[in-house]
Amino acid sequence: QANPLAELTHKRRLSALGPGGLTRERAQMEVRDVHYSHYGRMCPIETPEGPNIGLINSLSSYARVNEFGFIETPYRKVDLDTNTVTDQIDYLTADEEDSYVVAQANSRLDDEGHFLSEEVVCRFRGNNTIMDREKMDYMDVSPKQVVSAAT
Repeated sequence: QANPLAELTHKRRLSALGPGGLTRERAQMEVRDVHYSHYGRMCPIETPEGPNIGLINSLSSYARVNEFGFIETPYRKVDLDTNTVTDQIDYLTADEEDSYVVAQANSRLDDEGHFLSEEVVCRFRGNNTIMDREKMDYMDVSPKQVVSAAT
């Protein structure tokens, strides 16, 4: 293709249709809806209008598919002994992420990687909440990891 963005989008497209998948006619709204497990894995914005809405999606910017076919998204590891956000990147599936408290990427840190606020806006099991900084396990790598490259 002549348009590099269109080519990238096409290569990172996900479909629930096809052999072993759904049909447009049988797909209910629950299947087409955005789910919290899509966070950082599937773009909640980029989907076609019309009968394919929610059935054709795109991978989020930093997402990847692991060797088992599960979609993973990266997180910065928080050292639990020092409560320091490290440069170690761990890719987690949605099931793995459910076990951890994840701070937002725009949480303020000092030069050594400590959270500046006593309480941090975070996610835990699909719920946005505020918790003490000592409870953080991971931190998002970027505020842009939710959306696709084209969004």
